[in-house]
Amino acid sequence: MEAQLARVAEPTAFDMAIEQFNTAADGLNLDQGMRDILSNCKRELTVHFPVRMDDGTIKVYTGYRIQHNMARGPTKGGIRYHPQVDLYEVRALAMWMTWKCAVVGIPYGGAKGGVICDPKSMSIGELERLTRRYSSEISLLIGPERDIPAPDVNTNPQVMAWLMDTISMHKGYSVSAVTTGKPLAIGGSEGRNVATARGCSYVVREAAKVMGMDLKGSTAVVQGFGNAGSAAARFLAEDGVKILAVSDSRGGVFNPDGLNPSDLLRYKEETGSVVGAPRTEFVSNEDLLELECDILIPAALEKQITGKNAARVKAKLIAEAANGPTMPEADRILRGKGTLVVPDILANAGGVTVSYFEWVQDLQSFFWDEAEINHKLEQIMVRSFAAVKKMADERDVDMRVAANMVAIKRVAEATAIRGIYP
Repeated sequence: MEAQLARVAEPTAFDMAIEQFNTAADGLNLDQGMRDILSNCKRELTVHFPVRMDDGTIKVYTGYRIQHNMARGPTKGGIRYHPQVDLYEVRALAMWMTWKCAVVGIPYGGAKGGVICDPKSMSIGELERLTRRYSSEISLLIGPERDIPAPDVNTNPQVMAWLMDTISMHKGYSVSAVTTGKPLAIGGSEGRNVATARGCSYVVREAAKVMGMDLKGSTAVVQGFGNAGSAAARFLAEDGVKILAVSDSRGGVFNPDGLNPSDLLRYKEETGSVVGAPRTEFVSNEDLLELECDILIPAALEKQITGKNAARVKAKLIAEAANGPTMPEADRILRGKGTLVVPDILANAGGVTVSYFEWVQDLQSFFWDEAEINHKLEQIMVRSFAAVKKMADERDVDMRVAANMVAIKRVAEATAIRGIYP
């Protein structure tokens, strides 16, 4: 009973998002009406749908698609497949997507979707049938001019291809711009698969400059060796950073002499995990966060750095490749220690930025090469980091509050200019 009460009392991801919003809103002196508009999600769709499993049985799954705000344009946000997906998490992620799009200045609002399932226990056929039925269920909300999904936790370009094909079958013609993160063969963009990590590496460079940190010879730890984490480790290594430890859902590996991200990725592809890789020591996901290092990249799930472990986090710079990995109490502790935290809505915005590029390319049926995409991405990330750092210095707040203030100010301005209908 006590354990159940503790779980109930634990703040949800949406509680975190609202606390962060209120802190920034206080700094902006937003009036109550605007606070009420921006702190609520515009639309919330919950769907329960059947899927035929490989053994012939029927299983009913629950999914969500939530649109937080569309004052600056159509909504944008990923779809995740995970056993722990819930309404509060999806609400929070939709709100964070609104701020993420605004902080980098792209013309989107925020949305998010998810299905409660364990994709690791499902066959390819079961995942395809689940995706196509879920896509049909949310088809009344999504579309190139309305809401554009993308990959997220446990979804990938193939899942986006099934979604795009399903919507296209409903329409009777190809609707390539209905989703981003697709394979190149059906309208995907060069550079999209590593865009989140590349954008993160750009802001790490900018943060290192303001800290006076030389990336060559510095050390890093990456929690979450999935798509974003593995690519982030590779980009950091290319900049001369020594990767000390990485982890996935089964645990982590550590080597004080450094790890080769490419070798680890090959090992994970062969075995399903980085755990047990040659010349490494095991380290738990919890202990990994507390290793001595210069740079920490949380690239896993929410609520990893908390009030309980923040004081033991030794990194000088934290760049959040994941969404919501640091809880508000931990933020206060880290700021007191002088740790620079580049928040999720800025650090991992490279993914949605290149998704925006993909959407634009699909709409005009004209595609750019990867060099042009990376150049445009770097310009946006560098400019956005500078705007957030300027706000942080002017208002004497941490980078998260500053990023939220920059973003919320832009969304509030768009809302005010558009007015209230009718």
